[in-house]
Amino acid sequence: MSDRVAELLRAPDTLQAEVDRLGPWFQNLHLPHGVQTAPDHFLPDYPASKFAGFAAALPDDLHGATVLDIGCNAGFYSFEFKKRGAGRVVGIDSDEHYLAQARFAAAAQGYTDVEFRNLSVYDVGALGEKFDWVIFMGVLYHLRHPLLALDLIREHVAGDAMLFQTMQQGGEAEIAVPEDHPFHVPGTWDPPAYFDDPGYPRMHFIEQRFASDWTNWWAPNMACSKAMLRAAGFTIEAQPEPEVYVCRVADVPYSQYGPAAVYPAKGTPA
Repeated sequence: MSDRVAELLRAPDTLQAEVDRLGPWFQNLHLPHGVQTAPDHFLPDYPASKFAGFAAALPDDLHGATVLDIGCNAGFYSFEFKKRGAGRVVGIDSDEHYLAQARFAAAAQGYTDVEFRNLSVYDVGALGEKFDWVIFMGVLYHLRHPLLALDLIREHVAGDAMLFQTMQQGGEAEIAVPEDHPFHVPGTWDPPAYFDDPGYPRMHFIEQRFASDWTNWWAPNMACSKAMLRAAGFTIEAQPEPEVYVCRVADVPYSQYGPAAVYPAKGTPA
């Protein structure tokens, strides 16, 4: 802890002033002296209120586990995993504004061994290590290339488990899809009807803003979220909320044909 932060902790007024200086905050963190970072959040006490709905799906004891928090924002989930005994915890985000908040909040709460780095999800390979747990919460729908991100996570940093959440739209129905899709209903020129079924995996593209946020590009239905996780090489162990998934690494479908991320191998090299 730096001398400056230590001084701020001794004085509630200056702690509050530093919180104000680092604002606006998206995550409402509870700091010493009763100071909160976003007490007027439009979702009350977010993300603690969200976490309360699925926290029981996580192990109580994560002693020594290594954790990568992708899109860490101000570090809420990094700190929650640290509270459960996690060992090495790394939070990455591409926004220095949020990283400054996370570093300050870590110091204010005494988490001196949580590392925060400026890194995109597309660059996780640069970390050069795999983690026992990957946290990938509230990021997928902000990405221009969501399946690529899942592929890169699976290939480079997911060592065992992943806590995943995405915004979903379009209902929670699911249908069994065929292993191989024909162009037409056999014996006709009619397209298969399952593509119009609400339970078919479907990703909605948001060309303009969603909830006044231009970074919300995608909204999968639940069937699509599950299909994308399976396609990237994850199996779903628990779904404590409709949009929250506890996953484990699994075999990557079609991996015998080459790497899944970005450039699939085709044919035989000359």
